[in-house]
Amino acid sequence: MGLFLLSLALSTKFLPLLLYSLFSLTIIANGSPSLHHHHACHEDESRTLLQFKQSFVITEYASYNPLSHPKTTSWIPTTDCCSWHGIECDELTGHVIAIDLSSSQLYGSLDANSSLFSLVHLQHLDLSDNDFNHSQIPSRIGEFSQLTYLNLAQPGENTFFGEVPPQVSHLRNLLILDLRSYFEYIPPTPINKLQLKISTLKSLIQNATSLEVLRLNFVTISSSIPDMLTNLTSLRKLELLGCELHGEFTIHKFFKLKKLNVLGLSGNKLSLLPGISSSNETLPPIQALGLRSCNLHGEIPSWIMNLTNLAYLDLDYNNLQGQIPHSLFRLADLEILSLSFNLFQGQIELDMFLKLKRLTSLDLSLNKLTLLNKKGSYSNVTIPPLKELYLISCNLSGELPSWIMNLTGLHALNLQQNNLRGEIPHSLFTLENLTFLSLDNNVLEGELDLDMFLKLKMLTYLGLSFNKLTLFPGKGSKNVTLPPLEALSLASCNLVEFPPFIQELDQLGSVDVEKNDIKSIPSWMWRKRNLQSLFASGNSLTGRISPLICNLKSLVILDFSYNNLSGVIPSCLGSFSQSLQALMLQGNKLVGPIPQTYMAGSNLKMIDFSNNTLKGKLPRALVNCKRLEFLDVSHNRINDCFPYWLSTLPELKVIALRSNEFHGAIMCPTRCTFPKLHIIDLSHNEFSGNLAPEIIKNWKSMTASNISQLQYEDSTIQFPNQYWFRDISYSFTMSNKGVVMDYQELQQDFYFMIAIDLSSNKLFGEIPNVMGDLTCLVLLNLSNNMLSGNIPSSFGKLSNLEALDLSRNRLSGQIPQQLTELTFLEFFNVSFNNLSGPIPESKQFNTFENNSFMGNRGLCGMQVSRNCDHAKPPPVTFDGDQDSESESFFNWKIILIGYGGGLVAGLALGSAFSQDIFMCLKRVF
Repeated sequence: MGLFLLSLALSTKFLPLLLYSLFSLTIIANGSPSLHHHHACHEDESRTLLQFKQSFVITEYASYNPLSHPKTTSWIPTTDCCSWHGIECDELTGHVIAIDLSSSQLYGSLDANSSLFSLVHLQHLDLSDNDFNHSQIPSRIGEFSQLTYLNLAQPGENTFFGEVPPQVSHLRNLLILDLRSYFEYIPPTPINKLQLKISTLKSLIQNATSLEVLRLNFVTISSSIPDMLTNLTSLRKLELLGCELHGEFTIHKFFKLKKLNVLGLSGNKLSLLPGISSSNETLPPIQALGLRSCNLHGEIPSWIMNLTNLAYLDLDYNNLQGQIPHSLFRLADLEILSLSFNLFQGQIELDMFLKLKRLTSLDLSLNKLTLLNKKGSYSNVTIPPLKELYLISCNLSGELPSWIMNLTGLHALNLQQNNLRGEIPHSLFTLENLTFLSLDNNVLEGELDLDMFLKLKMLTYLGLSFNKLTLFPGKGSKNVTLPPLEALSLASCNLVEFPPFIQELDQLGSVDVEKNDIKSIPSWMWRKRNLQSLFASGNSLTGRISPLICNLKSLVILDFSYNNLSGVIPSCLGSFSQSLQALMLQGNKLVGPIPQTYMAGSNLKMIDFSNNTLKGKLPRALVNCKRLEFLDVSHNRINDCFPYWLSTLPELKVIALRSNEFHGAIMCPTRCTFPKLHIIDLSHNEFSGNLAPEIIKNWKSMTASNISQLQYEDSTIQFPNQYWFRDISYSFTMSNKGVVMDYQELQQDFYFMIAIDLSSNKLFGEIPNVMGDLTCLVLLNLSNNMLSGNIPSSFGKLSNLEALDLSRNRLSGQIPQQLTELTFLEFFNVSFNNLSGPIPESKQFNTFENNSFMGNRGLCGMQVSRNCDHAKPPPVTFDGDQDSESESFFNWKIILIGYGGGLVAGLALGSAFSQDIFMCLKRVF
């Protein structure tokens, strides 16, 4: 059912905050005024400040900082404005020269009419961490000619909107400029990103030559890095994370900045070149280096090992390889080291990292490393003060490293996807500062009472899934102070019931108890108002799904698949919440109709009702699910016509209607595109009529012209939460290469899985030549129909085809020689048709089994043990698109006229279209 990418969740969550906390300290030391005063405030400036205060309302939701407070509440008209919180006046003149309203819970708009711009003596302005309602930065900001400090950084989605005004480059005296949008996790596409033209940036660099701090994280620049940045010789901190920078840049150019101690370029599309360094070159005193996702290749650059002041190093998400150099362990000041999602390999003793005596965070996850777990005593070893340890998929074996139990300050421990064995030691429960613990996907064993983990009073995430553990649910107690658990991952832990203590966890957001032996869901689960995901697949659940489930308004994912649930699906499930994105009820004994109501604005991405006994029709209200990607109702008793109306869903990738009672023609009354369709399985139904070329022509996502777009599609749906990511993989049953296969998890090469299965229906007529234009097709199954005519020679253009099944039809003529061009073709079956002539000879065709050609009396060749008497293969020419499109269009017009003119005209269609088709149209319109 997918994978918890906890390292990804945590690393993306904490990276900007780590940078922020690490680097923000210097702002206070290097620019923040003391805010003392010795002169009475000017009356006009006091009125100006009060007018500015009145333009905002106070709300705690406007600031992200948990220590935020409304500073402007101290602004009282009868008092000296120089004594107000966040205000500093000049000691001699009394003019207001500094405003610090950072994290002041202000909500409102900031525009050019603001009284703020009357304060012309300002030298320091900090409005960070408030909510200015997506205002644009006013161009009048450039009027503060004496400004040395400007901080407009905003968190999350509270960012300023639009373009940074060019007038910001007029601020020639700036020492510190901070326009960041900092996030709790790095989003793929932040909403309302601030934009900075490269011309404005260059003007700023030319004018503000004394800049010491430049922070533009997540401000869209969309340019290469300008070389002139290296002219800012006073620059100490440069942060350009997620600015959509691109192109090549020689990183050694930054070595000209001899005062630089913070360099952050992570999350861009750069190709950083090492350049040529001299052994005598003086390196800047860099303390923090962020080069995450910067397209670095080869080994870790050697110059990094010479940054003797380095405290923070993030090289995640690159293509670095080779072994981790031992010279890295000479960086004695290193506190945060993150090397995850690279290609590092080789063996290395985990103990080596204990040499870094100041290390507080270590992430080596998801490389090709083998960490050696050395046994021994660490009583005489000084253990670094680690707070975060992420070693996902590091081939770590043996028992849990004993020195971990000495990390009394440890907050996060993620050891999932390793080969750890033995029992969970009781000393683990003494790590009272743990907030995050994941031991999922190991080989840990033994019996353990879940109540033991309640000793970890700070714990918010607990992951024990997929080990060899037997967990007892515990007794729970209302008299015990429970940890603030938000997510529980207890899959495949031999549980027989929901742990009782869950009842008291008010903040619980995610529960995963799949693949256990739980037989019922306690009624108190339906009172979990904050629950966002509930995974209970592969248990022994029986009875009906309680309609009380619709009380869970925050639910994003519901997975009750592969149980013994019976009865009718609660009618509210399609419309009880706009939060719901994945609804998985497959593999049960559910009956009755599919819920008919789906609210406008629905966020459903995935619906899987397959392998039940559902009846009735597909609900037309599914057209409200504009984000739907996956729909599977296979193996039910749905009685309906072809749901052409699903073509209006812009994100739909998979339609699986296999083994139902669908009937009528596969056609559309108007043009229907299915713009992102990857897989359509209509097999084992009662569809009839011709295959209409018009509908096939519109499956543009299956053509080579869209292959670049398809490469960015994924087979999973991600559901982010503060502490966890869940990948829901597409899973379904489909015929492939002659065998019915269960696709439980399609991986990231999903764009290769382009498939059409129309087998075992009652289709007749010729195969449209336009099907040969679907050049991305990997699987094509038209078997067990009544198709006639020739195999289209245009199939020779299906260069990605791996399986072609045309068996058990009425096809005639010769097998086109063009099919020998299909070098990826692994399965080919044309048995039981009326084909004739020689079987094409090629390296590929010679590998197909003899039974692929049986039942065709006119075929000759070695596969059917019939001599061709020197018959020549047909010439290699492609047919044009000479389909019977005019006939198909003519018949379609007759149907519409028949419906408009009455039943008699409709019945006069003859054998080309059945009464079923007519009735489908009648019901739809």
